[in-house]
Amino acid sequence: MGFPDRIERTMEIAHPPAKVWAALTTAEGLGTWFGNEATIDLRPGGEATMSWDNGHKATMRVERVDEPNAFGFTWHIYGLPEDDPRRTYVEFTLEPVGAGTRLTVVESGFSQLPEDAYRTAFDGNTQGWASELGELVEYLDAA
Repeated sequence: MGFPDRIERTMEIAHPPAKVWAALTTAEGLGTWFGNEATIDLRPGGEATMSWDNGHKATMRVERVDEPNAFGFTWHIYGLPEDDPRRTYVEFTLEPVGAGTRLTVVESGFSQLPEDAYRTAFDGNTQGWASELGELVEYLDAA
C-alpha cells in the first residue's frame, strides 16, 4: 500500500508526567477530555469504554501499561461496521521534560484497510487527534 500506516503527534505539555498519566488512564480523566463518560480496567487485557453525549461509544482493549511512561490500547477503526474485527493500536508515550511532559501519541494499523476505508479512517482520526489533544491540554490546565 502506498499510504501512511500511522498518525503521530508529539507535544510539550506544561504538567508533570504523573498528572498527564492520570488524565490518560483514569475514568475521570478519559471521561472529561476524551469522552463524556468512561470506565477503565487499567491492566493488559482490561477493557475501557468511552461514551459521548451524541450516543457514540468506543470500546478499547488495554494492551500496554508502563506507568508513567507508556499506555497503549486497541480500538475499533472509525468508519468500519461495528462488527468488523480490525483494530488500530494507539500508544501514548510520556517523557519528562523539565517540569513538564513530552507526550507522543501514535495510532497505527491503517495499512490493513482498502483505500476508501483508509481515507475515511485516517482522515477522521487525524482530525480527531488534533481536536482531542487540544481538549487534553485544556483539561490539564483547568485541573
